[in-house]
Amino acid sequence: MIGLVVHAAHRQRFADAASTLTGVTLAWAVYEHEDEIRDRVAGLLRGHRLDGLLLGLVPYARARDLIPADLPVTVTRSAALDLALAWARARGNGWPATPVSIDTFAGETIDEVATALDLDRTAIAALPFEPGQPVADVAAFHREQLARTGASYVISVRMGVAAALDGQTAVLHALATPGTIRADLNELALRVHTKRADGQRFAAGLFRTEKMNGLRQLLLNTPEFADAWIDQHGARGVLVFAPVSLFETVTHQWVGLPVLAEARDTLGVRTVAGFGIGASARLSVTLAERAAARAEQDTDPGAYLFTGDGMTIGPMGATAAPLTYTYREHGDIEDLAARAGLSAATLSRLAAIERGLDGRPLSPSELARALGITDPSGRRLIRKLTTAGLVSESGSAQEHRKGRPTRLYRLSITADSQDRR
Repeated sequence: MIGLVVHAAHRQRFADAASTLTGVTLAWAVYEHEDEIRDRVAGLLRGHRLDGLLLGLVPYARARDLIPADLPVTVTRSAALDLALAWARARGNGWPATPVSIDTFAGETIDEVATALDLDRTAIAALPFEPGQPVADVAAFHREQLARTGASYVISVRMGVAAALDGQTAVLHALATPGTIRADLNELALRVHTKRADGQRFAAGLFRTEKMNGLRQLLLNTPEFADAWIDQHGARGVLVFAPVSLFETVTHQWVGLPVLAEARDTLGVRTVAGFGIGASARLSVTLAERAAARAEQDTDPGAYLFTGDGMTIGPMGATAAPLTYTYREHGDIEDLAARAGLSAATLSRLAAIERGLDGRPLSPSELARALGITDPSGRRLIRKLTTAGLVSESGSAQEHRKGRPTRLYRLSITADSQDRR
């Protein structure tokens, strides 16, 4: 479970960025004014057993002392691309690139973008971020620069600046793009998985094809990957992060990878894969990228394994024994799936989500995000599970300041399987 601390105006942007992330449950702390941040973060930490926390510069500065020392944290911030896009919007509005007043961005970031766009750096006023700096001081800086330079607009990261300036000038918000947020979320999720390994070796697998969405769905529906973290990686890739033992099983000890043949037959295109085992999650991904690039040099579908100590295994073809449904931990899950009117693969993923929740209830929308489906589909799924006796109501929660409370449900798939065993 990853907690996100976001301004109310940013929530949809963060939700869009996280829409392809599977195997992760999101818990939200949403604020409208900066003085609400501490209470929202405290409530988030009290109400959830978080494995990681993603928040911006201002929330981190306001609530840093509340965050447990051993909790993995990523501070997301607007990047050079986000500033360049803000300038592009200004030019699209017919405004000059300079003079302009900018807050929060580091000086080197402004220098980098100004040089790339061939802008007059001396006509750009910049106020770097400082922890504890109130919005009123940021607004005062902009007023001073507007009066001095005659700038016609402001580029700001702080959501309260526009209100503080009270319409005195136009304010462009240089918000982090979904791509920037997504990269931060992916990096945090990898760190969380590494931390939770508890001595297990984890590996990365990168699958590449021309039909990335179809491949991702195929992997999500492959029972052997039920406990894996799966997400899009670039325009043609799907990244799988899981214990080495899982990959050893699906490759028959690094001999063959039948799912490549299944992808070829189902999607009608060639698919290759690369696996990486390194000392860190980042190194494992890098090795998997190199191994996939090597596999793409071959004519037939295949895979390679690269390890951090220089070992290479491959090519692994698509000719090993076919993948089968193996549910030793779940009991007779195929019967349960039939009872609920679901596929065995879907119920397998639900069982994996249940184990990750460790008894914590969740809302239909949380379940939908964990499975990568729409909220209405999540509610329909809850109704099916309720009818089959695989979920029970467990109170309610006020997810938003306005509106009715949301009902919470507790999954009982694994418990039911054990009762039937």
